[in-house]
Amino acid sequence: MDKLLFVFFQYIIPKHLLSRLVGMLARSEVPFIKNNFIKLFIKLYDINMKEACDENIDSYISFNEFFSRRLKAGSRIIDQGNKSVVSPVDGAISQIGLIKKGRIIQAKGKYFNLFQFLGGDKNLFDEFKSGLFATTYLSPKDYHRVHMPFEGKLRQMIYIPGQLFSVNPTTANSINNLFAKNERLVCIFDTVFGPMAVVLIGALIVSGIHVKWENKIINKKKIQKYIYPTFGKDQVKLNKGEELGKFMLGSTVVVCFPHNKITWLKNLSNNSIVKMGEIIGSF
Repeated sequence: MDKLLFVFFQYIIPKHLLSRLVGMLARSEVPFIKNNFIKLFIKLYDINMKEACDENIDSYISFNEFFSRRLKAGSRIIDQGNKSVVSPVDGAISQIGLIKKGRIIQAKGKYFNLFQFLGGDKNLFDEFKSGLFATTYLSPKDYHRVHMPFEGKLRQMIYIPGQLFSVNPTTANSINNLFAKNERLVCIFDTVFGPMAVVLIGALIVSGIHVKWENKIINKKKIQKYIYPTFGKDQVKLNKGEELGKFMLGSTVVVCFPHNKITWLKNLSNNSIVKMGEIIGSF
């Protein structure tokens, strides 16, 4: 009953307004506000500050800066195999497997539509419609920067506005097509083995998504498509394990590959805990 109420509550609350208000609080640079917010968060979620580059909470300008904190060098080891694909984030794999007939499993009995998920782009849909995917959920206590699963050149980015439902397991098990309904940022890279999609999904109280090749938080009211050169000085080329972007609170990352391009590790399954840089599959 509590789960049903939680989901119902999300339908009736003004999710965008709530997220903007939380975003204002998270951006506050008033010491009393941001320090108490950070202390409460550390206590509630048992945050391991020993991994952080800066363990002193007074040093963070805002809660957002704390939430997207960097880790100390060596905290994560990037697998260096020539064909290995690594986890882009710290989190728990919620689902992993095959994309079947353009549908991706979200939870038991729940799916989301790949065509809608990728912003209604037929060409992108055709590239991944029979491919493979891995969905990783980031809990509030996790490190919230997103890194490259494999080396690639950025070809295209699509920002898709949408709902801001929570993406935790309770909601994923209750709302069909959830990830194709929520706000998201689709990043398409070309690798030596073919295309790779890395999709950052927004959620309730997520106050923005930031990528390193743009100097502002992506947040628009309509679909925005960005095309990038894959050659020359203006190309965006990122190495495996290199930082791609970050969440300002939230969320979930979905990685997609075309048909028969990679094999996921056999020991990975629903609820497997992964760390950024760990091998999760190989070409």
